[in-house]
Amino acid sequence: MIRVLLAEDMHMVRGALIALLNLEPDIEVVAEVSSGDKIVPAARQHGPDVCVIDIDLPILDGLSAATKIRETLPQIRTLMLTSLGRPGTLRRALAARVDGFLLKDAPPTELADAIRRVAAGERVVDSQLALAAWDRGECPLTDRELEVLRLAANGADAPDIAVALSLSVGTVRNYMTTIMTKLNGRNRVDAIRIAEEAGWL
Repeated sequence: MIRVLLAEDMHMVRGALIALLNLEPDIEVVAEVSSGDKIVPAARQHGPDVCVIDIDLPILDGLSAATKIRETLPQIRTLMLTSLGRPGTLRRALAARVDGFLLKDAPPTELADAIRRVAAGERVVDSQLALAAWDRGECPLTDRELEVLRLAANGADAPDIAVALSLSVGTVRNYMTTIMTKLNGRNRVDAIRIAEEAGWL
C-alpha cells in the first residue's frame, strides 16, 4: 500500500482528489493539509511514502515545502501539482529536486500512475510541459534582478526596493532598465507580465 499525504488548499479539490485516490486498491491517503507550513509536521506524524503537493499553497508555497521535506525527510518522495503549465515553474521544481510534476487537469488515472512511479523511485514529469520547458530556455535574469522584479511585481516602487535591498535608488533603476532590456519588455509592467507568464517569478 502506497501511503500518500495530500496538500491542497481548495477544499473541494482536495476532497475530490482524496475520493479518487482512495478508489485505487494500492493507494491510501493517510493525511491531508491545506497550507504549506503543515506539510513537514504532518509528514513526520503520518510517515507517507509520497507527498502530493499543490505548488500554490498559502503560508509556505509548495516548492519551499518540498525542499524542506527533501532536507529533513529525504526518504519521502514529492509529486507537485499545478494548474499553470509554465516552463519556468517546471524549471524551479526541478531545481528544487522534486520527484514528479503534473498538471492538475491530467486524467485521474495519470495521477495514480504518477504516484506509483514516484513511489517506485522514478522521476515523473508531464511530457508536454517538459517539451515546453526545453524550448523556452533559461531565465536570462540574475538572482538579484529577479529579486528586484519580484518586489516590483508586489507593488514596490524604486525607493521601496532600494530600502528593502540596501541599494541606492539609482542602482534599482539601473536594474529595472537591464531587466526590461533582457526581457524585451516595453516597460516595468510588461517585464513583470513576461516573467510571470514564463514562470520565472
